[in-house]
Amino acid sequence: MGRPVAVAVDVPRLELDRAFTYLAPDGVGMGQLVSVPFHRRTMKGWVLGETDDVPPRILPVRRVLSRVPLFDERLLDLYRWMAERYVAPLATVIDRAHPPRVAGEEEGWAPGEPPSVVDRTAPGGVLGAYEGGDALVGSCRDGNGAFVLRPLPDDEAAACVEAVAACLAGGRDAIVIVPEAEPLPHTARAVAEAFPESALLFVGGDPRQRYRAWLDVLARRYRVVVGTRPAVFAPVRRLGLVWANREAHPGHREERAPHHHVRDVALARARLEAATCVLAAHGPSAEALAEWEAGRAIVVRVPRAREREAAPLVEVVRPAEEDRSPRLARALKAAGGAFLLVSRRGYGVARVCRACGEPARCPACRGPVVVRRGEPRCAVCGTEAACQSCGGRRFGMERGGTERLQEWAARSTSLPVDRVDEGDQAVAPGRGRVVVGTAAGVKDFGPRRVDLVGVLDPDRAGRRAGLHAAEQALATWMEAAVWAGPRTGGGRVLVQTRDPGDPAIQALVRWDPWHFHRAERQRRGEAGFPPGHPVFRVLGQEGLPGALEAFDPVTLLVSRPEDETVCLVALRPEQVPPFRRRVLELIDEGVIRRVEAEPQL
Repeated sequence: MGRPVAVAVDVPRLELDRAFTYLAPDGVGMGQLVSVPFHRRTMKGWVLGETDDVPPRILPVRRVLSRVPLFDERLLDLYRWMAERYVAPLATVIDRAHPPRVAGEEEGWAPGEPPSVVDRTAPGGVLGAYEGGDALVGSCRDGNGAFVLRPLPDDEAAACVEAVAACLAGGRDAIVIVPEAEPLPHTARAVAEAFPESALLFVGGDPRQRYRAWLDVLARRYRVVVGTRPAVFAPVRRLGLVWANREAHPGHREERAPHHHVRDVALARARLEAATCVLAAHGPSAEALAEWEAGRAIVVRVPRAREREAAPLVEVVRPAEEDRSPRLARALKAAGGAFLLVSRRGYGVARVCRACGEPARCPACRGPVVVRRGEPRCAVCGTEAACQSCGGRRFGMERGGTERLQEWAARSTSLPVDRVDEGDQAVAPGRGRVVVGTAAGVKDFGPRRVDLVGVLDPDRAGRRAGLHAAEQALATWMEAAVWAGPRTGGGRVLVQTRDPGDPAIQALVRWDPWHFHRAERQRRGEAGFPPGHPVFRVLGQEGLPGALEAFDPVTLLVSRPEDETVCLVALRPEQVPPFRRRVLELIDEGVIRRVEAEPQL
């Protein structure tokens, strides 16, 4: 006859975020995908397990769509944590946690035994020289905890391989998460090559390939999963390590609901499964250091004297016109290889119409107008730009950007000059070439050496809108700066700034991100958004601010565009569970219309 089961129905609405009871055929269990009747429609849903909550009238499951259980109790606990932390429907979380189903790939699927792994742990690995390194390796083998690792410039991949080897030696599985797929980061390639029989590269591919890879992990055909954001949910059976590579990178944040960040999910999953989480970065995020300050993580780094020896030599000069300086010209002319980092693409920013003198604005969205490949276009929506007053297409410009810099660099050096505007165009820097690029060109290429790394407009990059702008700019500068090599190697980093005392600039000069974060913690605290505090944007009716004030939030900012009330609220971590419960009540009362977690501030 069947048995009652709880089902998360795929309806992405918070007011309907609860399990519904259906009668399922015998043999249907947790994690399976089914179709069920729901308000005169047929909807897909995921079985959460058997339930004693049986209503007087219970409808049967219409069809079992998949016999493959896509999650178990451990992953369900993680999904429930995410639904609470990001105030999102559980069904939305589950749907985002695995690739879209391709039914044909499930034929012949069956769980198997994990592959044997060659013990590649070796005494005297790179982490042995780090303060806290032995504790990290031991935790990967048979312990649990959280670590913030700041690797030396050339230790990034080797440290990850060592940690994964220790994890496998302890009979546990590992997940390594990198921020991007193209080009494949050196750390991801190093792990895949170190464990060729047991490591899966979960990056890119069409839906069929991605779903097949997911099923292979479910079947225990791999012990190590290396991939981008979705890999944090990889269904490994005995998790021992989650390694987040370059954890401050913006690529680790999901742009779709529930807008999770890999760092937070990795920490939560490691805690729920008694595993180890490592947040690795040359320039750690404020949130990672907040974990350390709260006593929930251990910082792992080499002694300061050795860190300084391995750090690049950073020189600060004042820029002249167009983000250039005489010192930059001389250094570029003498360099046998260089990377020049600028924050803007294109040839420049249009300021005024040359015909009528009106300010340059996009006619569609009133965004700024930039000139790229000789064409004026809106920097926001991409619309071809013309003057709103006279229709003219000739503008007075503030010159500066990758195209303009490439043009100037080609006149200043005899080396070929490449330009990188998009991440998938990234070119590895090296001797015999000059690369001009934005932050999209700063990738994990592994150990590289050039004579010159130029950071041309750090003042503009650090002043961009957003709480995390300066932090992400510093992380990018540090990742690029390592290409100059240690200070005794002859390479140098040239930083052009009018504000050499800025904490981010000084952190780069000293090769000490803690210098920056001491000032950043104070700045963000004064702004009302201290690191480690969840932030939500809530849209609703007039009574919304009063309802939210009852939580005694850290910060509550209110605006009233048109007929809607928008609240930006920062909470202490322990306030999130009751906040979510209250949000559900206020949705039922019609006070709240929408909630967005961690908006781009």
